[in-house]
Parts: sequence; C-alpha cells; structure tokens
Amino acid sequence: MSKLHLGFGLTLAIAIFSYAPDAAAIKVTRDPNPPAPAAVAPQPAAVAKPAAPAPHLPAFTAAQIADKNVAARGGLKAWRAVKTLTLSGKLDAGGKKPTQLPVTMQAKRPHKERVLVEFAGQTALQVFDGAKGWTYRPYLGRSSAEPFSPEEQRKSAANDELDGPLIDYAAKGSRIELEGTEMVEGNATYRLKVTRKDGVQRHVWIDGKTFLESKIEGNPHHFDGKMRGVQSYLRDYRSVDGLMIPFESETRLEGVRATHKLTLEKVEINPTIEDSAFSKPEPLTASATKAAHSPALTAAGAPH
Repeated sequence: MSKLHLGFGLTLAIAIFSYAPDAAAIKVTRDPNPPAPAAVAPQPAAVAKPAAPAPHLPAFTAAQIADKNVAARGGLKAWRAVKTLTLSGKLDAGGKKPTQLPVTMQAKRPHKERVLVEFAGQTALQVFDGAKGWTYRPYLGRSSAEPFSPEEQRKSAANDELDGPLIDYAAKGSRIELEGTEMVEGNATYRLKVTRKDGVQRHVWIDGKTFLESKIEGNPHHFDGKMRGVQSYLRDYRSVDGLMIPFESETRLEGVRATHKLTLEKVEINPTIEDSAFSKPEPLTASATKAAHSPALTAAGAPH
C-alpha cells in the first residue's frame, strides 16, 4: 500500500487508489506455454488527433488565480484555522467485482496523516507522524506494523499539508507559474505549476469560472515495472463549515484503463485527534477496530 493523497482536503485523496488492498494483493500469473497468436489482418496506421486548442480565459497572473482559488475555497483565515481534518467515505477498489471499501482519513498539522481501510472484515492502517510512517496490512497476512518502504517514505515527504499546495503557498516557500489554459472534463481551466521549496513539483488545474481545483497531479506511482503519472479529478464541491470540499475524486494512473473513485460521506473540521493516533499502529482486534472508528476517539467535542 502506498500513500494516500484531498489537500488532505485535496491532497489526501490523490493517491488513495494505490492504498486499496485489491491493488497490493493480486498476483498475476502468466501461462508459460501460451498459444500462438491468431493471424491479424494489417490495419491502416492510426491518425493522431490534433491537440485541442487552448481555451480562452481572462488574463490573470498565477498569483491572482491562486488568490481567487483561496477565496473560492473559503478564505485564507478560515483555512489557517483548520488544525485537524477527518474524512470518511467509500473507496472504489476495482477488481473483477465492483468493491467499495469504507475509508477513514485523518490529518493534523504539521503533516500528520492516518488512514484506515476496511477490507474483508479486517482494518488496514497507514500512519505518518510527520517524519516516519508505518503500514499494517492484515489482509496480506502481516501480523504487525511495518515501516514505510523508501518509496512510501518519499511519497509521504512529498505530500502537501492538509490545506493543499495553493493555500499560503508563499509562506510555505513555494513558487507558482501559469503555464497556460486547458480543457478539463469540458471546462476551461488554468494550468498552474507549483514548485515547493524542497524542489517537489506538481500541476494544478483551476476552473476558470469557479476557481476551484478541477484536477491535481499526484506523486508518481510505481506500477507494472515503471513509474506512472497520477492525476485526480475533483468534483461535487460542497460547503462544510464555510470551506469548499470536493466530495468526489477520481484518480487515474497513466497508461492504466481502470480508475478509482473516492466518495466522501462525512467531513469533520477540527475534530479532536490525539497525537498518539499517528504513532506506530498496533494490530487491531475486533474491539480495537470499533474503537478506532469511534467518534469519541477522533472527534470528541468536534464542531459540526
């Protein structure tokens, strides 16, 4: 399993597809003596489709677009006041039979993240305390938490804070550039490139009318022997305590037909989450699993 990425409102959902147990547990076996391929009649060479023209949008600078995005999402003051965030919903895990897995995601400044995924009657965990991370995957027969692999550690370090890459970008030491305009799911968007102070880069597509994120680039994911680009399409924005949150995200892996959709059912702003929730996880018994999802553990006294 790898890192989960909705700026935790945006950033957290970006790589959740790779956290799905389905993707990690399936082993592909190839026939050592495959039948000879059937003869195929020659086909005419495919003609490349011309690139869609860049849409026309009002001329704003990258900084102006970022400011409009911050205002559309609820304002800088409101996002600075967010110290913790809990998202819960269902993850489309793919596979031969459509499967939806209950998911709970938590974030706490600075850079702490915790993910619980229920699968086949068991609860898998992924935790990052801001410096170190662990995964607990009982569905793979693992009896204890394991430290992050180098790739998981790299992805966690590359993830944005819970408010995403554009909120307070200058204070975080990031630079933004306007690279042009582009159509995303039938809507004209501005394409921004964000370069963090540690050199990590990602692209963000901002809707030209709503100024909310339409698409965001995730950390590259190693799949089928190669690194592949990751992009999440963000939809169904709703206001939660004055903050605009996308309740649906669809993550696509470059060169892979299948996609994974995350549908949120509940969002909690500033629930109480103890720092101990982000320490190395212990194996969960049935009672511990119930407690792990209990509002009393994570959202005592939380505003709704």
